Amino acid sequence: MAKIKFTFEDKDIPTVIVENAEEGYSILEIAEDNDVHLNHNCGGVCACSTCHVYINKGEEHLEEISDKEEDFIDRAINPRLESRLGCQCVLLSDDAEIEVEIPDQSRIIGHEH
Repeated sequence: MAKIKFTFEDKDIPTVIVENAEEGYSILEIAEDNDVHLNHNCGGVCACSTCHVYINKGEEHLEEISDKEEDFIDRAINPRLESRLGCQCVLLSDDAEIEVEIPDQSRIIGHEH
């Protein structure tokens, strides 16, 4: 099983480590399955930028970024070189170790779980 460490730009939210992530699932799906809050207004179909995350480690274990995803990242709040959309980051390996930072979501209006 893959290991994913979720940290948050909002330092009041504690780090979450998921040690049972499976190949074929997206960062968004893994977050949802493990009660990690990550907005997703479009329902995870690459039609918005609300599930924007930073991949700080392990990007090589995720599906490559598409042109469509890049277009939506440009609309995200504070995009960086390591920006991705959680719905599009599909895990390619059960041996992966990935570090995901979730940006401050307080300015995003929309779906919350």
